Amino acid sequence: MLSGWRYVTARRPWRISAKLLIISSIVTVMGFSAICVNVMLDMRRGEEALARQTLENLATSIDADISRNIEIYDLSLKAVAGNMLLPEINTVSKPIRQLILFDHATTAKHFGAVQVFDADGNLTIDASSLDPVPQNRGDEDYFTVHRDNPGAGLFISRPMLFRGAYSIVLSRRISDTDGGFLGVVAGSIRFSYFHELFDRLSLDPEDTITVLKRDRTIMMRRPFDLDIIGRNLGTRQDWKSDNLQIGGAYAGKGPVDATPRLYVRSSGTNPLFVVAGKPLSAVFALWQREALRIGAVVVLLALFLLGSAIGLAREMGRRAEAESKLEEMATTDALTGLKNRRKFDQVIDSEWRRAIRQKTPVALLMIDADHFKTYNDTFGHQAGDQVLVGIAICISDSVSRAGDCAARYGGEEFAVLLPSTSATDALEVAEAIRGKVQGWSDDQTTSTVSCGIASLVPAIGMDWSILVAAADKALYAAKAGGRNQSVVASLPKLSLVA
Repeated sequence: MLSGWRYVTARRPWRISAKLLIISSIVTVMGFSAICVNVMLDMRRGEEALARQTLENLATSIDADISRNIEIYDLSLKAVAGNMLLPEINTVSKPIRQLILFDHATTAKHFGAVQVFDADGNLTIDASSLDPVPQNRGDEDYFTVHRDNPGAGLFISRPMLFRGAYSIVLSRRISDTDGGFLGVVAGSIRFSYFHELFDRLSLDPEDTITVLKRDRTIMMRRPFDLDIIGRNLGTRQDWKSDNLQIGGAYAGKGPVDATPRLYVRSSGTNPLFVVAGKPLSAVFALWQREALRIGAVVVLLALFLLGSAIGLAREMGRRAEAESKLEEMATTDALTGLKNRRKFDQVIDSEWRRAIRQKTPVALLMIDADHFKTYNDTFGHQAGDQVLVGIAICISDSVSRAGDCAARYGGEEFAVLLPSTSATDALEVAEAIRGKVQGWSDDQTTSTVSCGIASLVPAIGMDWSILVAAADKALYAAKAGGRNQSVVASLPKLSLVA
């Protein structure tokens, strides 16, 4: 019906505004959230970069300390290997021989005494004793490597129990002037060196320091676990060496345990290299606290903004509904519920202009209750009001198009505007109304209506009052013709057809 259509039309601008308000609020929240997420990701990358730099410095310093001590110890091994070629070495006394061989040998509490083995692997000279206990090391890796490979250079064994202490053995080949194999000079660095080195560092309990050979054999690790020492990571199928290049970093599960860590490898080219690791939970602990704090603030602001937007949208909706009700009250007849004369004038003016533009017909029904004054005087005003309400219901039931407008024109007179309707179709509507009114009347009296019908295609310069006047004349003709009938006005001569 027209009233429902007008109500929806009145509310639509407010609905659009409320939607735009909510959408803009959501977009604002999403934009602000995206900025905050980007900032937090930058903070996370910054924390990771800082932790990586710290671990890189740690790995580099440990690598440098280990490499320096290995280099110093290797110089001692080279000096012994070189002195073994002196012609007088086998003719001097044992004390003098010890002095000659080990005069430049490095001594420290973590360094084992240098030993010399002959070509068969028998211990011949020991820096710690003039009369060493006989032993044979011919089956050890550090002996067979030098025996079978003249160019082996400095060899570092896998971790092993050497002279009663867990150590790594450093060895060099002793060759004659023709390159022939004369034996091996060997020494050791005890695990106590690494323990003391790591204890000097300020590390968290879950931080790891791993010292490895170039073949990725674990030489030492902190925290210390004897079951891990000596393990070769090159045999692990679930770990690739490409994960951690020289001087690179890797974040995730490592090859030793399941704790996700940030690992950084030292960038040196020394025989041993160092990998420093820190749990990702510790790396991002501060960032996580800040992210939670910022996230909570963003969520609260977002909820506040969205709540305010929804509240404002509801207020806008209530205001639109109130204005729509006020408009309906201002344009609706209080008794019958049809449009009043003021609203009818607005609608007919609008439809008249549209019909001029589109060159379509406009039909008007003028309806009047028959003998209403007599009925009103006989049965009273309350009964008369009920008759008017009944006629209004019959009109509303017969007028169903969205663009039609049914109004109480004044007193007992009604008007029905039918846009884009010919005279023939308008007559059908009028007859339907008249028939419903006649069938609706009660047993005491019969209520009927008379209908005047006019339809025309308006032209520029014409006023809609012409249509009203024509329908009004047709209504008077219907009354003059005996009432309870419909008459169509013939335009433009306005001749009347019963």
